[in-house]
Amino acid sequence: YVWLPDAMAGPTPVSALIHAATMVTAGVYVTCRIAPLYLHAPDAMMTVAVVGAVTALFAAIIGMAQDDIKKVLAYSTVSQLGYMMLAAGVGAFSASIFHLMTHAFFKALLFLGAGSVIHAMAGEQNIRMMGGLRRHLPVTHATFAVAVWAIAGIPPFAGFFSKDEILAGVLRHAGEAGSPAVLGLWAMGVLTAGITAFYMTRLYLLVFAGRPRMPEETRHHLHESPAVMTLPLVLLAAGS
Repeated sequence: YVWLPDAMAGPTPVSALIHAATMVTAGVYVTCRIAPLYLHAPDAMMTVAVVGAVTALFAAIIGMAQDDIKKVLAYSTVSQLGYMMLAAGVGAFSASIFHLMTHAFFKALLFLGAGSVIHAMAGEQNIRMMGGLRRHLPVTHATFAVAVWAIAGIPPFAGFFSKDEILAGVLRHAGEAGSPAVLGLWAMGVLTAGITAFYMTRLYLLVFAGRPRMPEETRHHLHESPAVMTLPLVLLAAGS
C-alpha cells in the first residue's frame, strides 16, 4: 500500500482522481465482479476479509499521527479500501460497492477541499501551521465539514449508511458462519470507524478551528478560492 501515500507529490486534483475513483478502487470492483468465483472458495473470502480488516485498522492508526493534510487523507483512503475489502470478504458485495460510491464523493471532496486550503496557504501542507481558517474560507470550510461528517459516519451523511451496511454484513456473516473469528473482524471494523472519526476530527480542528498558527505574511494573503475551485466542492458536498 505504501505507494499511495507517497503519490501525494502530484497536484491535488490528480490526488482526488486517484484516491476517490479511478485507480485504487479498481481492485474492489474486480473482486466484486468475480463474486461467483469467490463464493465457491470460502477460504479465499476469509483471506480477503482478514486482509481488509487489518488494512483498515492499520492505516487508520497511521493516519492519526500524520501532520501533512494530504498524507492524512491518503492513509484514510487505504483504510476505507480495507473496509470495502472486508465487506467483499464476508459476501456483502453490494455494501462494498455502495461504500465505493459514497467514498468517491466524500474523498474527492476532501482532497479538493485540501487543495483549496493549500492554495489559500500559499503551498503550506502542515496542518500544525494552520488554524482558524473557517473565517477566511467559508465555502471550503462548510463543504469540508460535510465530507468530514460523511467519512466519520455521522447520520444522515452518505458514509453512515455505507459503513452501517458493511458492519451489518459482517455481523450477519458471523451469525451464519457461527464463527467468533468473524466477530473479531466486526470489532476491528467498529474500532476503525471510531479511529476514523478521531483523526478526521483532529484534521478539521487543526485546520479550521482555534487560533491561526501561520506566519503573519501568510495570514495577510488568506482568501477564499475562486468559483472554479469552490463550485465542484459544493456539488460533491451534495453527493456526500
